[in-house]
Amino acid sequence: MKLRSCIAIAFALLASAGLRAAEIVKVAVRPGVTESYLLMVDPSAPPKAVALMFTGGEGRVKLPDDISELRFGRRANFLVRARGLFRDPELAVAIVDVPSDRRSGMDDRFRASGTHADDIRVVIADLRQRLPNAKVFLVGTSRGTVSAAYVGRTTGDSVAGVVLTSTLFDGGNMGIGLRDFDFKSIRGRLLFVHHQNDACKWTPHSEALRQARKGYTLITIIGGKPAETGPCDPLSAHGYFGKEEVTVNAIKNWMFGRPYPQTAE
Repeated sequence: MKLRSCIAIAFALLASAGLRAAEIVKVAVRPGVTESYLLMVDPSAPPKAVALMFTGGEGRVKLPDDISELRFGRRANFLVRARGLFRDPELAVAIVDVPSDRRSGMDDRFRASGTHADDIRVVIADLRQRLPNAKVFLVGTSRGTVSAAYVGRTTGDSVAGVVLTSTLFDGGNMGIGLRDFDFKSIRGRLLFVHHQNDACKWTPHSEALRQARKGYTLITIIGGKPAETGPCDPLSAHGYFGKEEVTVNAIKNWMFGRPYPQTAE
């Protein structure tokens, strides 16, 4: 079959599923509460997997109702900034926003709650309807790793794996860090990704190394550009500044069972 015919068939399959290359999806998760997420699908082929992403900070992505009004700044969260690098013919991207009753943002207690997990189950079910052949991976960065870990613990076999980047091991006085989290409770595959020079005091690389010594998989990122923001902000080693493509490629190789480096420069 000619390449042009294959592409045409792929487009037809996506169209029949009601999919567009990028769209804002809004689903009802609780009475009177909705959850929005940005879905990005490469239109050249049905994806084999989807990365459901949880951003750091308070988790506010500020998704508009209309995709034409979507704007992200240069200093956006690592996962938002690298969304185009993640998306390819094999991998779709879904970036989840805060629920409509949490417009001011999600604290760690909500991220670790059963309510949050139940909300994300609805999102996962929606993704499965849209992308029935795609495995679901949860990907969190910084404070978003609290969401990815706790949701990953409760979703069982419905999630193929969990990726924790710049893991929030120490939540501070008001947060819930993952230093004492039982990572064995996550039934899917688990990957830690951390920059060697992450200077954020809540996300020390030394703790990621401690998890690796326990037998968990760790990819350490080395190098990048000089920081242009604070140590816990996106344009620094904490956000893989200057090493976005290297970091994303390593994660995708792990997801799809391809060779990946233990350290990536």
